[in-house]
Amino acid sequence: MARTEYFDDPSAPEPNSMVVAASAVVTDTEGRVLLQRRADSGLWALPGGGMELGESLPGCAVREVKEETGLDVEITGLVGTYTDPRHIIAYTDGEVRRQFNICFTAQIVGGELAISDESTELRFVAVNEYRDLDMHHTQGMRLKHYFEHHAEPYLG
Repeated sequence: MARTEYFDDPSAPEPNSMVVAASAVVTDTEGRVLLQRRADSGLWALPGGGMELGESLPGCAVREVKEETGLDVEITGLVGTYTDPRHIIAYTDGEVRRQFNICFTAQIVGGELAISDESTELRFVAVNEYRDLDMHHTQGMRLKHYFEHHAEPYLG
């Protein structure tokens, strides 16, 4: 199923669902960040996805990283909250979602890096590399906030 992301776009369709989601900035020992090229959009993104009933947001981030990258991680902090109502995601099955995302930091504790059916490529990138990748504005904003090393998480 393909998806199209909109941000502050008057031509975006009206949302018909709200999804609570988590994403994670997973770093390697060199401080580079793990990104995936999404199979549904072709865009680069942090691993993450919708929370399931019965799990916590940090647990959601850990599960999504494992499912999408093969890596086991532990949550180490918070980048921020991303709840801008101007960000709309439309899927080819008719779902048009407004997503409420909490972005965590995480460190690798095990597993093996592996592409899933949700991604076509995985790559660790340094601060000077992510800006050159094709990604949605909201993903770039999370990475910018992470690499700026703010004392407090972004609340937006």
